[in-house]
Amino acid sequence: MKTYIVGNWKLNFTVGEASIYLHKLLKNLPNYRDVEVVVAPSLIALQPLSLQIDRHKMKLAAQNAFYRDYGAFTGEVSFSQLRGIVDYAIIGHSERRYIFREDDKMVAKKVAAAIRNKITPILCIGETESERAFGETADVIRDQLIGGLSEVSDDDLDKVIIAYEPVWAISSVRECKLATPDEISEVVKLIKKALKDTYGANLAEKVPILFGGSVNPSNAGSYLTVPGINGLLIGGASLILGEFTDIMEIAKRVRA
Repeated sequence: MKTYIVGNWKLNFTVGEASIYLHKLLKNLPNYRDVEVVVAPSLIALQPLSLQIDRHKMKLAAQNAFYRDYGAFTGEVSFSQLRGIVDYAIIGHSERRYIFREDDKMVAKKVAAAIRNKITPILCIGETESERAFGETADVIRDQLIGGLSEVSDDDLDKVIIAYEPVWAISSVRECKLATPDEISEVVKLIKKALKDTYGANLAEKVPILFGGSVNPSNAGSYLTVPGINGLLIGGASLILGEFTDIMEIAKRVRA
C-alpha cells in the first residue's frame, strides 16, 4: 500500500504565492515510487495550479466542495466541476465540522459525490478534548466513520482514505497537545474494527489510514511507524518548504 503525504494549505497563500511555492516544491521533489505526495491549496488556486503541476511527482486535492453536481447553489463549487482538476478531496475536516457545522449526513453526501466524480475522498474523523476526557472517543470515531461512509457501497470502499485527526492535537487549536503513538494506535484499532464489523475483514484492510495533528519533521517518523498508519495529513508544516520536503524524505526512509 502507498504512503500518503498530504499537505493541507488551508486559508493560506494567494494564487501567485501558491504558484511560486509549488514551483519550489516541484524543483526539490524527486519521483517517489511508493510515496504519494498531495497538496490541497485554496479553491481559487486549484485550476491554475492544475496546469502547472507535474502529476508524476504530486497530485492536487480540494479542501472542500458541494455534494450536488449542479443547480441553484450560489457560491458553491461542485465535485463535478473539480473533476479532472483534482485527484483527492479532504472531507469532514474538524474545521468544517465545528466551524461550518457540517454533520455526518452532509459529510456522507460529499464522500459519495467525490466517488461519483472519480475523486478520492479523504474522510477526516476525530474527537475533541472533552470527548476524549469523558471516554467518548470510541463512540465518536465510530459514529463519524460509519456516518461518513453511510452512502459508500462495498464496491467503492477501496476508493476511500480515512484520516484520523484528533481535534485536541491540531496546532490551530489553542494549547493543543501532541498525540502519542500509543494513543494513535488505539484509535487505528477502533477504526479497523468498525470497518471490519461493517464491511468485512478483506475490504477493511484495503482502506488506507492517515494521521494528522501537529505533524512536523521531529515527530513524523514516529507517527509513520504506528501499525496501520499509511501516511500523514499535514497542516502548518506543509507551508514550509524545508519541513514539508523533510517529511517526504522521512516517509521514504520509513517505508524503504
